[in-house]
Amino acid sequence: MYLLMSAFALMFLTPATSARVDRLMSCLPEGVKLQSEIVEEADASMSAKTKPKTLEAKLLELKARCKNGRLMTRNGKEIRIVQLIGCWGNPPEDYEEQIDRQRREIEQLRKKYIVIEIPCKANKTIARTMSDML
Repeated sequence: MYLLMSAFALMFLTPATSARVDRLMSCLPEGVKLQSEIVEEADASMSAKTKPKTLEAKLLELKARCKNGRLMTRNGKEIRIVQLIGCWGNPPEDYEEQIDRQRREIEQLRKKYIVIEIPCKANKTIARTMSDML
């Protein structure tokens, strides 16, 4: 019975999810990939060994959709994606001010939007395995 339900889910749910993911890609800021690792706010229940979360997983969790070129939750709240700064080989003289400015800007965005942060090592992507796709 379980095998039958799994086969049903793969046949009928995967194309819808795939199409949904394709539509989300059109709303992503330039240089951002669905497989980019995101910054999740840690809480007491999260262990240090939890698997990093991808932007795709977070958007699916939020039931995000692309509407008029903007990412929106199912409830109509806009989602903003922010690439964090701070990965300087040799930081500029005002790096502390730049990081503080970005922190304040993110605080302001959080008042109106759902904010998803991507670490400054945005080139890092999480490899998808077959088990992730099932």
